[in-house]
Parts: sequence; C-alpha cells; structure tokens
Amino acid sequence: MTVTIYHNPSCGTSRNALALIRNAGIEPTVIEYLKTPPSRDDLKRMIERAGLTVREAIREKGTPYAELGLDNLSLTDEQLLDAMEAHPILINRPFVISELGVRLARPSELVLDILPKPQKGPFSKEDGEVVIDAEGNRIV
Repeated sequence: MTVTIYHNPSCGTSRNALALIRNAGIEPTVIEYLKTPPSRDDLKRMIERAGLTVREAIREKGTPYAELGLDNLSLTDEQLLDAMEAHPILINRPFVISELGVRLARPSELVLDILPKPQKGPFSKEDGEVVIDAEGNRIV
C-alpha cells in the first residue's frame, strides 16, 4: 500500500492532506514538488488520472500565472504544461497518488476518497474545522 503526496510544506492544505494520510496510519512517500518536480509525463498522467484538465491543475495565487499571461484561454495544454515545467510553483497542490486513484486534494479531505485505510481517530484541520469524528468517521 503506497501513497505518494506531491507536497509543499508551506501550504496549509498540503499539510492537512499529509496529516490525514498519517491519521490513517500510512506513512506516505513525500515529494516536495518545488525541490523535485514531477516529470512532464508524470504530471500529465496525474492530471489525467485525477480527472482534471491541465488548466484546472494550475495554481494562480502566489504564482507568476498572470505575469506569464496564462489566463489567455487560447493557450494549449502543451503551452500550459511548458509553463508548469518551467515554474513548478504553478502546479496546484497537493496531488496524492494511491492504488485507489489520484486526487488534487483541494480541499484536503478529498484525499480520504483514495486512502486504502480508514482514519484511526479524530482529525481537525489547522483552522480548527473538524473533518473526522472521534470514531474515525468523516463528518459531512
């Protein structure tokens, strides 16, 4: 049972997703994607397996998105991937991969859909929002 997270330790959503994985008793492979970006092929595969478009996988906030003109809807997926490859900060996060699928865990609790083990106890996000109750059940 392997789980991999493309993680940014500066991102609260990414930290929450990682904590939810660990709350299931899983120690994932953690890839700090700003230091070790996925290959172009791996990125394309993750986006596709997550059921997203390339545009949906781009991060706008806190990135050179606007400066690079990436809001231009005539840009192709290949052009967007070029930008993501050149500026990994444009890759939205966290992407999580397990045997059960791939998710862009935004919000972080989307990771629960692909974890191969249940939660072991209560969990609250960093902002205090309760996501998992005392019995390990997801709060809807």
